Amino acid sequence: MTDTGVRVRSIGRVALIGNFPPRLCGIATFTEDVHRALAAAFPETAIDVYAMNDPHADHVYGTQVTMAIGQNELADYQAAARRINESGADVILVQHEYGIFGGVAGNHLLRLLDRADAPVVVTLHTVLTDPNPDQRSVIEALLRRADKLIVMADKGRDILEKTHGVPPERIAVVPHGVPDRPLVAAATVKPEFGWEGRRVLLTFGLLSPNKGIETMIRAMPAIVAEHPDALYVVLGATHPHLVAHEGEAYRERLIALAEELDVAANVEFVDGFVELPMLLRRIEAADVYVTPYLSLAQITSGTLSYAVGLGKPVVSTPYWHAAELLADGVGELVAFGDSAGFAQSINGLLGDAHRLEAMRTRAWHVGRGMTWDRLAQAYMDILATAVVRRPVRLRPQRVDADRARPRLEAIERLSDGCGMLQHSIFRVPDRDHGYCVDDNCRALMLMHEMEGPLAERADRLAMIYASFVQYAWNGERGRFRNFMGFDRGWLETEGSEDSFGRSLWSLGVTALKGRADDLRRWALHLFDQVAPHAMALESPRTLAFCLLGADAVLDAHPGHVVARRMVTGFGRRLHAQLRGMRTPGWGWFEAVLAYDNARLSEALIRAGRRLDDRAMLQDGLSSLGWLDSVQTNDCNQFRAVGTDSFGRRFAPPLPFDQQPLEAWATIAAAETAWEVTGDRKWLACADRAWRWYLGDNDLGLPIATPADGGCFDGLMSDRANQNQGAESVLAFQFACCAMERIARSEKPEPKAVSVL
Repeated sequence: MTDTGVRVRSIGRVALIGNFPPRLCGIATFTEDVHRALAAAFPETAIDVYAMNDPHADHVYGTQVTMAIGQNELADYQAAARRINESGADVILVQHEYGIFGGVAGNHLLRLLDRADAPVVVTLHTVLTDPNPDQRSVIEALLRRADKLIVMADKGRDILEKTHGVPPERIAVVPHGVPDRPLVAAATVKPEFGWEGRRVLLTFGLLSPNKGIETMIRAMPAIVAEHPDALYVVLGATHPHLVAHEGEAYRERLIALAEELDVAANVEFVDGFVELPMLLRRIEAADVYVTPYLSLAQITSGTLSYAVGLGKPVVSTPYWHAAELLADGVGELVAFGDSAGFAQSINGLLGDAHRLEAMRTRAWHVGRGMTWDRLAQAYMDILATAVVRRPVRLRPQRVDADRARPRLEAIERLSDGCGMLQHSIFRVPDRDHGYCVDDNCRALMLMHEMEGPLAERADRLAMIYASFVQYAWNGERGRFRNFMGFDRGWLETEGSEDSFGRSLWSLGVTALKGRADDLRRWALHLFDQVAPHAMALESPRTLAFCLLGADAVLDAHPGHVVARRMVTGFGRRLHAQLRGMRTPGWGWFEAVLAYDNARLSEALIRAGRRLDDRAMLQDGLSSLGWLDSVQTNDCNQFRAVGTDSFGRRFAPPLPFDQQPLEAWATIAAAETAWEVTGDRKWLACADRAWRWYLGDNDLGLPIATPADGGCFDGLMSDRANQNQGAESVLAFQFACCAMERIARSEKPEPKAVSVL
């Protein structure tokens, strides 16, 4: 039974994500201990380890590790998500610590979890009271994705509730596990290490400046003055990151400090990784365990837990975990950096055998509540709760298509006097990321589609977007700039080829569809300046965008020489690329599927129609048909090629993240194919992509918010991305306009030679 009162089936498979030996760090040791404890307590449950590799490392793992994930290798995170899904894992258990996952503040982990189907439980090894903006963004996204959170101290629960607003029922406190070993006298173990006759003070862990070892070394002269037999043992290798930066310089400074204070004979450094059995014996040989750490904000210490579990009196600084664990006479607390305080406390314990023994006994009894078998049972109960509480994805009622009319509210929300902002946080515009010409040229084209009562508002906005596109043109370089900060300063002197192509496209469409004469004249004037520079472009999508713009110019000005040259040249290049890449089973222009895919087909169809080239037209339609087949799931729903698919050569597309841009591109290409052929299968194709916005998709979740014309940023593996950025909002509004246009139209006569 779980704490829900509902009996759940036994958990057959757990995906455990974290560092793992032979990687040398506390998280690796903890993950291995959790694996061992769960496997021992629940032998019927498979525990698959997904081990995090630090940069440039090539660890040789044991059979427990299912897959290694390169810290900075985004493809590895995506591959791990696929493998977890394929394994049928019931639940994912993540060991989270800052610095072990790649990306900004470790955000690569989110790319894995967003693509994995199973519920998620996260053990938080660090909980920050004052995270920076990047850390806050990532941890709160992680908190939203997790079904249950585990912390190792009550302080962690308190921070999650107060700093992040996490409901208490989503948080579980499970102390760090410890081995279940009998209480032994230190004197019986000391001979194993040549410590007989010595009063042993022990600190264990990877050596780094935040451990406060200097504090204890500076305390040693006063301790040795009262107890000449005292020996301070510093056990552990130097942290690998510190070694990479400065070698063993830090250890050497500590050794020099002991020599300077004339206590070198009373300080012993044991350099190297110590296997668990030998570590436990060394802890058992100690009289007092010392953690002189320098940071208050340490929510857990595995070495402190081990010491208490083995019955060691502890003297520590009052970091959060120590303040909780050492209450009720288990240890003593000393102020940070207070060498005199450490000397006084340790001398007091070493000089009072009765108090030392009483503290030893109390510590051991406290440790019986922290043993690994208890942790395993607590973890399995939490995992089962996450599984049983995971919401069943009910298919919500779709958005009524009749309610999804073109609207400007979401466009206006993201726009100011400069242009259209790129991103939002939920519905709130995010000024941090400024503007880009990509979104402003799309917005310019969209304004020409807004009709009736919306036309006047749209025309006012069109002037703003046109001004942005004009300002983006860098005539000296023959390129458009793309990214602009909120301070209206350009972040680059020239943008990508695609931003060039989209900008030229918007000029062609404005020259054709702009309602104001002066706006159409401006667009053609700038098109004429820009078009000659397009001939050197290479990217297939850029060629397609430019071709679409040139085709629009020819609708307005049939004799435009440069526009016809562009349609002819780019159409032939795209056609040659398609024919050169096609193989049996692969009917596409490139070896991979990427973004805005249907624009390639649309451009080739338009070029074939314009040039009256039957083969070009037929191949454009064929490519769109092939794309439609791979963008349709088994339920006959549109399934946009997910960003997970990018870079996979000649491979069927993966489903997530699905982007609104793909649905709009498909609708536009299908509308063009219908106009050309009169074949109603293209109307079905457009309708399928349209209904994706309304909830006819893999998750049954509406992507659009028709009440204000907004649209979420994508469909993840378990949810819609709740942000509403410019690209997504514009895509949905273009789709609304296209579907209204299709609904108003009668079946057209084919405008080109029949290809049926």
